[in-house]
This record gives sequence, structure tokens and C-alpha cells, in this order.
Amino acid sequence: MYTDLPEAELRTYRSGQVDPADFDAFWADTLAEADRYPLNVIATRVDSGLSTLDVFDVTFAGFAGQPIKAWLRVPRGAGAPLPTVVQFHGYGRGRGQAFENLLWASAGYAHFDMDLRGQGFSGSTGDTGDDAGSGPQVPGFLTRGIDSRETYYYRRLFTDAVRAVAAARSLEYVDSARVGVVGISQGGGIALAVAGLVPDLAAVVALVPFLCDFPRASVITDALPYREIAQYLATNRLRVAQVHDVLAYFDAVNFAKRATAPVTMTAALMDPICPPSTVFAAYNNYAGPKQITVWPYNGHEGGAWEDDALALRAFRERVA
Repeated sequence: MYTDLPEAELRTYRSGQVDPADFDAFWADTLAEADRYPLNVIATRVDSGLSTLDVFDVTFAGFAGQPIKAWLRVPRGAGAPLPTVVQFHGYGRGRGQAFENLLWASAGYAHFDMDLRGQGFSGSTGDTGDDAGSGPQVPGFLTRGIDSRETYYYRRLFTDAVRAVAAARSLEYVDSARVGVVGISQGGGIALAVAGLVPDLAAVVALVPFLCDFPRASVITDALPYREIAQYLATNRLRVAQVHDVLAYFDAVNFAKRATAPVTMTAALMDPICPPSTVFAAYNNYAGPKQITVWPYNGHEGGAWEDDALALRAFRERVA
């Protein structure tokens, strides 16, 4: 059922999220610090058991030079550099197995499938640890290191994602001028963050994105993962302002204001996990060319295979 704003109001809702005055300086400093470390990209061909694709096990240096895993999948025998899709996964998911997630390479793209540090417990496995300590937190990732913007989990993860684009561009199979990013749920939020931090992407696809409009999301849904924030603040009552100050540096709404690549987004009007108003907050603030598809009778599954079709069409129009 509908539990959020009517669609007409969604089309104009823009969020009350604060845009920190030093947002750009914080991220410029974060990425400059990461760039002190060489990418150290290593790609090793693996026997995936697939006859139509070649698969490479990739390691590159992410935040603080820490090793991040990825898969590179390409059509078997690919020659000239290919248009490329860099993919980010949903909450709790990892890169999975070499023989999983074959859509993009089967469609003719080089597919750079980034692992998510510390994740890989829900639906697919992971191979990358989160090499950082943190203070008290609610189990999950939304409150890991939330005491400060420097220690917050998503500072590390978003930096990994920016570095993933650079790592993909360093590979011989990749046409560096035709690289786009895609993600569903948490992956969609990461894609929007990368869009705000990497100025020359060819396309962005963010399907029912998470990590949007924290001030509203944390109070209008009791569903996980946003509930982690409410659980944390229910005990840490005196840290409400501090936590929201930190979250402002990681909100897809603020990255969307800085993004210029064409974006394709989706929202589901019965989504209790990523309420549609939070998605529209990012969409309505997005600075580049944009289009959104609304699924009136769907929850967090969004358009499912229809979203896949939208993503394929967006990349065919912008990247292929």
C-alpha cells in the first residue's frame, strides 16, 4: 500500500537535507588522500566454466590503499576496448561468484563488478574486508564509524567506488571514454555518489536507490536498513544533531546536486525500504540530464526485469 507522498507531490519534493559548506573540500581532500596510493590493479584470468565469457579476478587499491576485489567479465575473445559498466551492489551483497551476474558481459560490455568491503552476507558472497575500526554501532553498516565523517563507513566505500572507476579505466579491455555506473538499492546510492565525484561518466543508472535523504528516511520508515539509524539514536539520544551532520556528507541528495552525467532512475511507490520520496529527493536535485520511471504497485523489487531492460536501454543509448 501507499505510505508516502502522492505522486504529484513526489514530483516536486526536494528534501530538507543540508548541503555542508565544506562538502566539496571534504571529498576533494578524501580523494586526494586516496590518490597518494597507486591503484596497483592486478587482473588474473580465472576458469569460470563459461564458454562465452572471459572472467578476470581483479584486485585494486581502494581507500587508504586497502585491497578491494572485483570481477572483470568480457565477451570471449573481445578485441577492441569495450564500453564498460561498473556495477555496485545492494546492501549486504558482495561480488559473488565468477559465473554469476552475466547480463552486462552477455550484452557486449566489459563488466567491472566491484566487491563491497565488509559485505557479502545476503544473497551473494564477498571477498573484501573492511580494514578499519569503529565505535559502538547497530549491526549493519549505516552506523559503523558514524561518530565522525572521517571514520564513517561510507567514506571508505564511496572512495573505493571512485577508485573502481579509475581501476576499470586502466584495463586494456575498457574504453575509458565510454564508462558508466549502475546499481540497485545501496548500489544505486553508490552510483549517485560516484556521479557527483567523477565528472566524466557516460551514463548513470540508479534503480530504487538507497542512501537518499537521510533526514526523512530515518523517520518515515521502520524497515531495515534505515531503522539502524533510528535504533542507534534511540539509545544515543544526545547525538542526533551530530549524526545528521555526519550523514549530510554521504547523502545521495548532495551528490546529485553535483552530478552532470545522464541518469536513469526508478522508484516504486509501495517501497517500504527506500520510500519513494527519498528517491525523488535525489532525482529532483539531480543536476544533469535525467529520467525516472515510477512503478506504482511495486515494493523494493522495483521493476525487476523491467529495470534491467531500462538499464540496458540507457547504456545502449549513452555508452555503446
